[in-house]
Amino acid sequence: MTSAPHPFSIANFRFLWTARLASMLSYYAMALILGWQAYNLAREEMGIAASAGILGLIGLLQFIPLFVLTPLVGWIADRLDRRWIARTVFLSHALIAAALTWLTWSGAISLTAIYIVAVLLGICRAFLGPAITALAPNLVPAGSLPRAIALSTIAWQAGVIIGPAFAGPLYTVAPALPYLLCTLLYLLALAAMLLIGPVPRSRIDSSRGPFRQVGDGLSYVWTNKLVLGAITLDLMVMFLAGAQAMIPVFARDILNVGEFGLSALAASPAIGAAITATILSFRPMERNVGNVMMLSMGIFGLATIGFGLSVWLPLSMLCLAICGAADMFGVFVRSTLIQLHTPDNKRGRVGAVSQLTISASNELGDAFTGGLAVLLGPVAAIVAGGGGAMLVTAFWSRLFPQLGAAKTFDPPQEVLSAEPSIAKKELSS
Repeated sequence: MTSAPHPFSIANFRFLWTARLASMLSYYAMALILGWQAYNLAREEMGIAASAGILGLIGLLQFIPLFVLTPLVGWIADRLDRRWIARTVFLSHALIAAALTWLTWSGAISLTAIYIVAVLLGICRAFLGPAITALAPNLVPAGSLPRAIALSTIAWQAGVIIGPAFAGPLYTVAPALPYLLCTLLYLLALAAMLLIGPVPRSRIDSSRGPFRQVGDGLSYVWTNKLVLGAITLDLMVMFLAGAQAMIPVFARDILNVGEFGLSALAASPAIGAAITATILSFRPMERNVGNVMMLSMGIFGLATIGFGLSVWLPLSMLCLAICGAADMFGVFVRSTLIQLHTPDNKRGRVGAVSQLTISASNELGDAFTGGLAVLLGPVAAIVAGGGGAMLVTAFWSRLFPQLGAAKTFDPPQEVLSAEPSIAKKELSS
């Protein structure tokens, strides 16, 4: 892997990275302000626990269209030009952000409007995830992919840090201002994606009908226990221990830190993740990768418990930063294993399955945590979720011994032989 070219030496990857950075900045800024507006609108009529449930509902509304569309979008990502799928989604995102700018500026923003936006964002994410994830291996040689994934994750985590960091302060200046900036950032992402030239692609077996082709992706995930274990471990841990949806609750009613504290809390997980991703981009992990993933998930659960119990902003930020760092190790290992152990002609469909589980763990997890907060209160819900994540990690180590046995990222020979021309060129050099 060390002899492979650096991903930034490839122009198409630089454009993809720029598009990913701009879109992540916008997405996480927009998501934070949507949650803040929804929680404050709900608090005008409801108590803390019921308002926390509203945040969970927003997550559920984003998950439903993704769940329904997953079989279709994976097949589309393997059949159509992945660049144009991403371009269409970025344009749609820009229009959504522009609509939120107008609604907030005119004072017409409401819970109903936020619910509609949540559904639209879920549809956009359903199409974007498989296409943009499967695109990266088409742009760099196989040996460069772990570093490319780390760099892509830096763009993602930079968005998680910087997006909320500017969203809260800008909202105090003018509530519509964050959405206006998000609109411009999505247009920048669209422009960068338009600069990506033609890329090599593998072809799927067109003799098989669309429904059988969709089933091929699901079948591959089910029969490859390493891929299945990596995907489902992330699903269960993040489903149980996701604390992101409750950040507005903690910022307003537990820590009492306002919009600036809201931004600081929202950015904290990404700070830990970005530091970890930066280290991995220079020194990609190559040994004991499965055990590292499982250990990191256990640490994630423990740090989540610490966040739930904290009543001091710096300690809460530290716990969330540890969550982000631990999650980053898991993301890096899971993403690299899935990409390198999946043939290119199935990456869109396998990526759709992976995205479904990620969204289930995030958006559906938000709904679960919100519902638990209604029953137990937000603090107890977070603590219980962290403990559950630790138990699940221990159980998964026994259920999927293939994870612990994964010492390196090296893919099997049948995957290498199915790679498109850019990977074959790198392997022959």
